[in-house]
Amino acid sequence: MFQALADPSRRGMVERLSRGPASVSELARPLAMSLPAVVQHLQVLEASGLVRSEKIGRVRTCRIEPAALRSAERWIADRRGTWERRLDRLGEYLAEQADQPKRGRKP
Repeated sequence: MFQALADPSRRGMVERLSRGPASVSELARPLAMSLPAVVQHLQVLEASGLVRSEKIGRVRTCRIEPAALRSAERWIADRRGTWERRLDRLGEYLAEQADQPKRGRKP
């Protein structure tokens, strides 16, 4: 999923889809690439589970997959909590060290 979001064009497509469903043509409009290239990017997003699409007639409509985004959000939140605790402990340790007299140094 994160590999799929590593590309700025795909992030732009996900951003657009977060506002509602869109056809492939609509997603391609602001991008400086061919329609087949846009389709390849969408295939990566679909394979990651972030986007799903359906074809009705000649129009392929894409939608964001909220469950996939929630999963990524939970993963990031778990990591954030771990790192915040580690940084808090480091801050406490550094504060303790600053309060201790310096050893081996002459004033």
